[in-house]
Amino acid sequence: MSDALKTSGMTRLRNYFLTGFIVCAPLAITVYIAWSLIGWVDSWVKPYIPARYNPDSYLPFPVPGFGLIVALVLITLIGFLTANIVGRAIVNFGERLLGRMPLVRGIYGSLKQIFETVLSNKGDMFRQVGLVEYPRKGVWSLVFVANDKETEINQKLDQEGDPLIAVFMPCTPNPTTGFLMYVHKSEIVPLDMSIEDGAKLIVSAGMVAPEVKAKLVTLNGEPVEGSLANPPLAAQPARSSRTASSRPNR
Repeated sequence: MSDALKTSGMTRLRNYFLTGFIVCAPLAITVYIAWSLIGWVDSWVKPYIPARYNPDSYLPFPVPGFGLIVALVLITLIGFLTANIVGRAIVNFGERLLGRMPLVRGIYGSLKQIFETVLSNKGDMFRQVGLVEYPRKGVWSLVFVANDKETEINQKLDQEGDPLIAVFMPCTPNPTTGFLMYVHKSEIVPLDMSIEDGAKLIVSAGMVAPEVKAKLVTLNGEPVEGSLANPPLAAQPARSSRTASSRPNR
């Protein structure tokens, strides 16, 4: 067997391995995270379930996910009761009780506001992806543009016609950590990519970039999304079939 055939065979085996790894790695990591989450919730909930209602007491093996199901049912039930007058009164009483505790009061208030903003249908946590020059001129960082509500910071530092906007600059590869910055609106370069695409770009450290559709401008001045490639042959104007040999001699 020649060296060329050996090299070709090893290249194919390597390509097959990489293809299988690309398929199996995300699936394995997803299953591992889901299984770990189920086990974590079960370890918290199952000890509080009475033995007569716990299937682990009757079966020779533990039932994974039973604690998670119980937790989901209880959370839904608490939400249903809170929507009523009696449940709302109980929640208000508990919040007033927590409000009298110096340390717990600040933690509970901050967490409640964060969860209400993130999970509420009315709250738009981030509305756009943009670029700002950071940490120096000529170096651009990806940021998530938050709402432009007027705050005390705006009253102190706003310039006429160029307000300050809160932006969140996430860290790679963990977008849950980062820096909150207030940047003038003129210094933000807005992007067309979605928040999900921006998060993928950060998590993958720039390796998974969203597809870009170039915007063409017609003669009427209206933008049209499309590629900058040559038009198909059917769309090109017909060329003259006259060849050099068929031209009349002068």
